[in-house]
This record gives sequence, structure tokens and C-alpha cells, in this order.
Amino acid sequence: MTELDQKSDGRDTARTRDFARTAPPLPPLQFARWFWRQLTSMRTALLLLLMLALAAIPGSFIPQTKVDPAAVVRFGRAHETLTPIFDRLGLFSVFSSAWFSAIYILLMLSLVGCIVPRTFVYLRALRARPPKAPSRFDRLPASASYETDENSDAVLQRAAAVLRQKRWRVDVDAVAGGSGVVRAEKGYLREAGNLTFHIAAVGVLVAVAIGSLWGYKGSVIVVEGEGFSNTLTQYDDFSAGGLFDASALTPFSLQLDRFDARFEIDGPQQGQPREFEARGSYVPEPGAESAPFDIQVNHPLDVGGSSVFLVGQGYAPVITIRDGEGELVFSGPVPFLPEDASYTSSGVIKVPQSVPEELGFEGFFLPTAVDVNGVPRSAHPAAANPALALFVYAGDLGLGDGLPQSVFALDKRGLTQVRGPDGNPVRLLLQPGDTAAIPGGLGTISFDGVRQFARFQIGHSPAKAIALGAAVLGIAGLMASLFIRPRRAWIRTRRRDGRTLVEVARLDRVSGADLGADVEALVRDLRASSATTEGSATSEGKADT
Repeated sequence: MTELDQKSDGRDTARTRDFARTAPPLPPLQFARWFWRQLTSMRTALLLLLMLALAAIPGSFIPQTKVDPAAVVRFGRAHETLTPIFDRLGLFSVFSSAWFSAIYILLMLSLVGCIVPRTFVYLRALRARPPKAPSRFDRLPASASYETDENSDAVLQRAAAVLRQKRWRVDVDAVAGGSGVVRAEKGYLREAGNLTFHIAAVGVLVAVAIGSLWGYKGSVIVVEGEGFSNTLTQYDDFSAGGLFDASALTPFSLQLDRFDARFEIDGPQQGQPREFEARGSYVPEPGAESAPFDIQVNHPLDVGGSSVFLVGQGYAPVITIRDGEGELVFSGPVPFLPEDASYTSSGVIKVPQSVPEELGFEGFFLPTAVDVNGVPRSAHPAAANPALALFVYAGDLGLGDGLPQSVFALDKRGLTQVRGPDGNPVRLLLQPGDTAAIPGGLGTISFDGVRQFARFQIGHSPAKAIALGAAVLGIAGLMASLFIRPRRAWIRTRRRDGRTLVEVARLDRVSGADLGADVEALVRDLRASSATTEGSATSEGKADT
């Protein structure tokens, strides 16, 4: 490089740096256009779809407040360090978090921005005619030629008829002097399938959004022999969309008569659940006649647009408590929530009417109790040898403070653990039929028996039919976009040495087809439909580049 070239190169580099430093920012309108083009590009749509799939992963592994609040409480007890961090990040309510909603909305905007312009392009393509024939067929991936004594017009008309019979869009360009071209195109539905798939994806997103805004979901525990009315006060936990109206709740009620749970007794799958079945009756609306129901897992009860799913099961020990004066202060079943595969269940009993002090009980229910080194444990989820282990607390339960409390948690700030004469905390271990005295003249507690409970999830999604239809439509569109091939064909005729030379060429707009075999099949169809088949066909094929 000469000295002049070096100086020139240095000036150009400096000019580029100066321009980069002094380039004015885009005006707001141009920046908005640039941002919209980036957002509505197919690359951005695919990236957002991947981000949405990744964002949904925590909701599959981390317990969600709207799905299983008890599981969230257990997770918090087991992971005291991670729980505050997960809570701040919204990982216990992934699908209603701000960051998940942002990805969701951006994906919808991106899809709509992709679909609308592509739809107009596709509509123009539907009105367009097959393209002109290339000047040289031998440059196409596959071509063939043969000679015949027929005149050019007859060959062109017959070729057009053969292609139309195979549902090609055909145009015939006849030229004076014995020459002409048949132009044909097929496979327009491929892009229609592609657009249908994307429109269906938007339909699914819209249906989910409608369900989130106007739908509701709640759960309730119903013990055998008890019932439930579909009102807000009856739910254990309830969540609804921002536009939900409580008056839209379906006014049904149900009575749980019997719950059957069967587990594997022995073998490698010992303890695994085999069948859960809830039986009873329901009234679809006030004043209507009752009807029986039989709810199983994945077989819900549908009542007036609401669905009642069976999502859990457990045990409710029947407890009777008398206070220090011998008065009956508590009687009935108490649901204990399962915590492991053997259905070791935790629960709380609160007795604010007891005198001289309010009583609270916290402990475990063991369906099949066994002694392991002096510690009672459950060996099987079936209630073969039920036992109830409880610790006793006395004092102020805090129910008069006006603050809400969970029925499954005991606020111990105003309570003192009851101790025996030896100074150790009292632990009661009861089996059905047992009655134990509470030290300090605080009363007695009896374990009368065991009932089962069913945990129902009741929800209403007003757009689930739209989501199902959009999903089916999306699958159909995807199949069309995968298996329909856009194809083009040209047939040219011209006179040579007193005969008609017929040239055939094919072009696929997607790879993977055997164009050589397709051209040979088209030549055979043309010659088979001819009254005179003379000459020999010569074909040549090239790999699709």
C-alpha cells in the first residue's frame, strides 16, 4: 500500500467514526416503524414463542397458589431461604405474573403483525396467474422433451386438460406459427394452512385471555356426609378474572355421600393409587330435582357451564372434645391434608369455646400406623390401622383479633404448649374409640372414627370451546402447511423439422420432491392421452439447489 493509500484509508476511517458519533437519532415516528418491523418479524415471533414455553416451565415444577395453596405452604416450610425470593419473582403465581403477561401480550401483537400483511400478500397471490415460462428449461431442476406429429394447438389443449384434471391452475399462451406455452401452478393451500395455523394460535391466546378475565377457579374440601353450595363463602380458596361477576356463579349444590379410594396392596407398586371415585347427588339450580353424580379423575361433573373436577383426597378424623367443665365444645370431622405418598397428613383443631382456656391441637393423622424406633409413621395410604398423634396448646387462639387465619395453621403467638407432670410436652396418640384426658383439667378429647374427604376444583372457562376449535383448526393448518407442496409446471411446444417438439419442465418451491419422476409421469400422461405417440422422450434432471 502506498503512502497516499494509507492517508486515504485513514481519512475514510476517521470519517466513519465521526459519522457514527454524530449520526442523529431516529425521529419518533421512524423509530416506532423500526420497532414495529422488528416486533412483527417471524424471528421475533418464534423467539417470543420460545420464551413463553420457557416461562411456563416454573409453573410446572413450582407449586402454584391458585392450584394448590397447601403445597405452597409446605414448600415454604421446606425451603425457607428460596421462598421469599420465589415470592418476589412471582414464581408461585407464574401465569398471572407481570413478566409472563408481558411475554404473552408481545407474542399476540407479534403474531397479529405477522398475519395481517401476509394475508394481504396471500390474497394477491390467489388472484395472480401462473408465472411466465423460463427461456431455457434445461436450467430447471427437472425437464424432459419428446416429439410428436400432432399440431401444437392440440398438444397444448390436451396438456391443459390433463393438468386441470389434476387440479392445477392453468393458462394457455398460444402463439402463431405452431408454438405456445401452458403455464400451471398448484399448492396455494400451503400458505393458507400456514396462515390458518398462526390465526389458530392467536385464537388460543384470545380464548385463554377471555377465560382469565371472565372465568373463575376455586377449590373446596367436602367430607363424606356433607355438602357444598356454589357460593363464594363456601370455597377454601377462590380466584377469578378481573371482569368476573360473582352473580355469574352457577347456583348448584352437591352432597357427597361416599368416597372410594383404592390403593395397591402389595407388589412393586405397593401404595400407588388405583381408583378414586366420589358419589353423591347434586341440584343444578334451586327448586330443581336432584340427580346422582359419579366423579372420577379426569371425568368431571358439568353443571351449567361449570366443571367440578376431583383433584385430591384425604382423611378426616372424627373428633369430640369436652372442656374442663365437661361441656361439649367440639364434635365433627376435621380434614387433615396429606403430605407424602403414604398419606401422612397434618391438621389443626381449634376450640375457642373451651374453658377455662381456649384449646388448639396440632399433629398428624397416620392411615396405617406403625412404630419405627419409637416414632409412629404411616406404612400405607389405606386406612388399615389409623392413628392420630396430637400436641396440645392452651391460651389465646387469636381468633378475636379480626385477622383472617388459615384453618390448616395454628397461630401459636398467644398459646402455651401443654406439658405433663414430668415437664415434657404432652403428645396424645389415639386410635378410633380412644379418649384421652388433657392435663391440667383442660378437658378430654375422643377419636371417634375416620371419614374420607374429596377435594374438588370448580371452575368456569367461558371460551374453552373457542380454544378447542382453534386448536383443532391449528392442527389442520399445520398438516396442510407440512404436506402440501407449491408446484409449478410448464409445457412448451414449437415446430421443428415438420414435427412438434414438446418440452416439459417442473419446479417445486419447497425441497424434498422427486421432480424427475414427476416430469416423467407428466410426459406419460400427455403421451397416453395422445392418439399418436411417436418419437422418443429424452429427459434430464438436476439436483435441486
